[in-house]
Amino acid sequence: MPTGIITALRTQAHDNQRVNVFVDDAFAIGVSLNTITREGLYVGKVLDAAAWTRLEEAECTDKAVTAALQYLTARPRSTAEVRERLQRKQFPPEAVEAALTRLQERGLIDDIAFSRFWVENRQACRPRGVQALRSELYRKGIDRTIIDATLNDTDLMGDEYEQALTLARAALRKYADAPNYATFQRRLGGYLQRRGFGFNTVSSILDLLWQEVQQGDV
Repeated sequence: MPTGIITALRTQAHDNQRVNVFVDDAFAIGVSLNTITREGLYVGKVLDAAAWTRLEEAECTDKAVTAALQYLTARPRSTAEVRERLQRKQFPPEAVEAALTRLQERGLIDDIAFSRFWVENRQACRPRGVQALRSELYRKGIDRTIIDATLNDTDLMGDEYEQALTLARAALRKYADAPNYATFQRRLGGYLQRRGFGFNTVSSILDLLWQEVQQGDV
């Protein structure tokens, strides 16, 4: 713990967003520009034991934020996903929670927005029924109240019957050679149920499509 007076702040040669801190003319720690600003570091500032501890904690949090931002580059993530990612990278619990708070304050993690994104993306690309979406959001660590509010939004969810019918029609040729209705029901019905569509929705679609198969409309 190099307590003393900051005698130099030097930008790192290979990363102009990071600064080497020298205490009593000896290298002490490398920190980000964010940490410099947050901790108010300047040449001549005295770092006692408490200030040094705050500096280390601030830098650890900043590294956790950077790691989280990299993780968020590919797509939005839930709070639980980001927490798990940072834990796997072995950031201490206090740094993880501080990073999550900072990201939430900046609107970069928002479980309500994430839930809507997840449902919109699913319904546009790979339609799922309410049961499947509920299970997926739960596995992402979304709170049940948020899940309920999201899945009760009829404008967001769209028409489940039409979504299931579109999905079933796209897969129909694969199941049209079923020798009887029971086999057709088991195969195509299982396909739709695995995607979270309810029994009543699936049953009515199976009846409709089996008639088309029998009439040779496929």
